[in-house]
Amino acid sequence: DVYLHRQFVDFRKSINGLSALLDSELQLPVLSGALFVFCNKGRDKLKILYWDQTGFALWYKRLERDKFKWPTRLTESTMELTEQQLHWLLSGFDVVGHQAMSLDNLSL
Repeated sequence: DVYLHRQFVDFRKSINGLSALLDSELQLPVLSGALFVFCNKGRDKLKILYWDQTGFALWYKRLERDKFKWPTRLTESTMELTEQQLHWLLSGFDVVGHQAMSLDNLSL
């Protein structure tokens, strides 16, 4: 399972802060092995938290020139994503509407 936390998160939070948020406020299954996706207010950073049976892991992605297409118009506090929707999000697509970020401004 993949859960997107729709509201923006203070990115000073790390594993303990994010897992406490999931456990206390959202009552989500933190130790289930599910992936939990968080975004910062600037929408240029993502964190993915998950439990892998030996401990928590935290994955971090920062965009250099664009913003993640974050579903801000939803009313629910979380959104369950399919694996394909997670790949779309990480590739710069809107998980609701499929609009790509502008890759032509990137110079590698």
